[in-house]
Amino acid sequence: QVQLVDSGGGLVQPGGSLRLSCAVSGLNLDQYAIGWFRQAPEKEREGVVCIRNNDYGGTISLVGSVKGRFTISRNNVNNTVYLHMNNLKPEDTALYYCASARGPFCSGSYSYYEYFGQGTQVTVSS
Repeated sequence: QVQLVDSGGGLVQPGGSLRLSCAVSGLNLDQYAIGWFRQAPEKEREGVVCIRNNDYGGTISLVGSVKGRFTISRNNVNNTVYLHMNNLKPEDTALYYCASARGPFCSGSYSYYEYFGQGTQVTVSS
């Protein structure tokens, strides 16, 4: 059974940092890419960043507003993917959740992903 568990969200001031975690079980990260999505109230869901599977490697920013601020990494020992968020802005406030792709590559299309975490709330406010 595939399970993705998100954690690490919280309240942070503008300019602050957070690290979100996505613990993956029942899925071989050697084969599948992992992405992070977010959805804010009354806004469209959007892809944030993605990391390809272990064979291909490499990361992709799926939205321009996070370039230079958000990065993604993977720990192959504990099967966990991390979203590192720096210089957070109020417009980053959203429910963030990870998702496993149907293959080794990344996509900004939600339908390309098969399994999803439950989400973790990030609120950026002073």
